[in-house]
Amino acid sequence: MVSALLVIAAATVVGPRLGIAAPLVLVAIGVGVSFLPAFAAVEIDPEWILEGVLPPLLYSSAVSMPAMNFRREFGAISGLSVLLVVASALVLGLFFTVAVPELGFTWGVALGAIVSPTDAVATSIIKQTSVSKRVVAMLDGESLLNDATALVLLRTAIVAGAASFSLWGAVGTFAYSVVVALIIGVVVGWLNLAVRRRVTDSTVNTVISFAVPFIACVPAGLLGASGLVAAVVAGLVTGFRAPRDLSARNRLSDSQNWRTVELVLEGAVFLTMGLQIQSIVKHVQDDHAGVGTAVLVAAGALILTIAVRAAYVGPLLGVLASRSRHGMKVRTRVQTMHDQMGTPEGKQAAFSEVNRRAKPASERDLDRFAFRLTQALADIEYFLREPLGWREGTAVVWAGMRGAVTVAAAQTLPEDTPQRSVLVLIAFAVAAMSLLVQGGTIGPLLRVITPRVDPGAVEEQVSGERTRIMQLLRDEAEAMPEPPREQGFAVAMKHRLTVIAAQRSALLDARDHGTFDADVLAEELANLDASQIALELRGRASA
Repeated sequence: MVSALLVIAAATVVGPRLGIAAPLVLVAIGVGVSFLPAFAAVEIDPEWILEGVLPPLLYSSAVSMPAMNFRREFGAISGLSVLLVVASALVLGLFFTVAVPELGFTWGVALGAIVSPTDAVATSIIKQTSVSKRVVAMLDGESLLNDATALVLLRTAIVAGAASFSLWGAVGTFAYSVVVALIIGVVVGWLNLAVRRRVTDSTVNTVISFAVPFIACVPAGLLGASGLVAAVVAGLVTGFRAPRDLSARNRLSDSQNWRTVELVLEGAVFLTMGLQIQSIVKHVQDDHAGVGTAVLVAAGALILTIAVRAAYVGPLLGVLASRSRHGMKVRTRVQTMHDQMGTPEGKQAAFSEVNRRAKPASERDLDRFAFRLTQALADIEYFLREPLGWREGTAVVWAGMRGAVTVAAAQTLPEDTPQRSVLVLIAFAVAAMSLLVQGGTIGPLLRVITPRVDPGAVEEQVSGERTRIMQLLRDEAEAMPEPPREQGFAVAMKHRLTVIAAQRSALLDARDHGTFDADVLAEELANLDASQIALELRGRASA
């Protein structure tokens, strides 16, 4: 255990300096160590990864994902994480039926479901490159949800392998799995915040947060739903509401501790992936199956997954481009309606353009309409500012890497699965080659195809965002009169904390509207948190 922690830390530091992603270094180390006699027979329980590692990793990723980016890209994310996984599984099912003798289509689809989803941990490699923020949002969102799709497909295929297959039964199973998981995730996320907002000790608060993904995952699994979807939804709810419900100190503690947990768990996943190679190959040899043939089948499967992904992403970019063109057409009208919302008469006039009800709109209706207009205008500007072209499409296709989850899912196949050892080796080979080929070349590829960016223009855009944010913060501060100086430090500190709370609320309202860039907004929220923590520490010291 101690050695593993040191190896993970070393790979994280040394890998980038060598120009190699840390996950690739860890897999290589794991493969090398697997040939040592002491590790030759290492077998990792796949449930350890699927139920012990994935829930906290996906939960943590969901908490840290910018909510407005997830909302804006949800159409693309849902397509990539559901439609693409299903299509890939079916196409790969046909391929495996032909390539692996006597396997059958049902078990071919099972293996296709195992190989189809991208890995949430593997796609972390893309964040180390200069890729578009929209690409990062789509890949992050896809990797949060597609594991659940794949595992439900796998479970359905396994059941179909032992009984008759029903299309509508499979659709019903999937819908049930997702809907129940959504409900559980929302409830757990809400309860998580309701409990933790009352806990003032940061350490205790963080310990509770470690239990949240499992509190969501376990009940969902017991009810036959997707525990991973439940954990992700709980994370999204927590990430969205935490800045309003949890103290700055508790959120800072959460962020620091969860980053450490992510580093250790991600490193452990890749190390264990490499460690299993010797055991997997041995099982194939014991079954007198061909290792070379399995690797060739895996190479064909990887090429096919990339081809199917490219065939899906191409039309997807066309749809997204069409949405941007539509946004450009209606931008003037939306802007005009937005400008009308400054007066009561203008509000009613703007609302009547889209709502033909004879009954006048209530104040609540008008407030909701104003919110939607502001949000729509910000979304239009975002899509026009961040267009998706062939370069971004190439990044989405090539960054769809498979990883340790594919290996773990393959090992959950029943013992009576036809040619089980060969299927596990194929899954491992697909994941390993995906990490090596795609993960090892994504950085250079993006450097070649990404056009040169003018640093001055980027800095000017970011500076403009910060200037607008600072003006918003000044307006909030000036709206609250300063207390008399003679009332002392305690009163001044209370006033400053009140100002910070109002400024944070204004920034979060802007986040909900989508008014500012998510990263710049997150920086300013972090600055407010730092100011609040510093004030509270000074208050403690002077008490």
